[in-house]
Amino acid sequence: MKITLIGATGFVGTALLKELTDRGHTVKAISRHPEKIALKNDLVHGEHVDILDTAALTIALKGQDAVISAYNPGWTNPDIYNEFIRGANSIQQATREAGVKRLIVIGGAGSLFVAPGLQLIDTPQFPEEYKPGASAARDYLDTLRKEEVLEWTFISPAIEMHPGTSGTRKGEYRTALENPVFDENNRSIISVEDLAVATADEVEQGRHIRQRFTAAY
Repeated sequence: MKITLIGATGFVGTALLKELTDRGHTVKAISRHPEKIALKNDLVHGEHVDILDTAALTIALKGQDAVISAYNPGWTNPDIYNEFIRGANSIQQATREAGVKRLIVIGGAGSLFVAPGLQLIDTPQFPEEYKPGASAARDYLDTLRKEEVLEWTFISPAIEMHPGTSGTRKGEYRTALENPVFDENNRSIISVEDLAVATADEVEQGRHIRQRFTAAY
């Protein structure tokens, strides 16, 4: 497939780029700093595009089979909420206008329901420093649910997925839709490599069209 990956140099994007190219897909890797793309082979084509320039992004996306957005303005960005919303909406619009049917968005775990009517982000244990970004992803999911043209999927990682959970690719995971997946130790955890596996599987198999799902061990 011809896949555009937005945010290709980030934590999730780097793992996704490797997984997709390992499977033989051709990836147009869009990043603020394409020179930082670590993986360099004939399947990877780095490109700098301002994602807030919807017209330019539309041109970049034409002819692609799918768009994967791992866009994140940066957890330390003081305006992360507004920038995430603007960027995500631009990506969605550009994908639609480029005639690409398939859009996969990597969101956050904050919008998962840990009890009836209670989302993770609203629990006392949720870290304050992550709330602006997590709130943006939650609010954008509500927007994406209204999208009727694109075959979209929103992926929420497990509750625990950080650099400390990288370096392990098991090639297996379990899924759920609105609630976290917990293991025998009551942990919702996945490595970034296996989140990439789950995302690549979704691109290839399309099991969650117009749904949110989460993946964990």
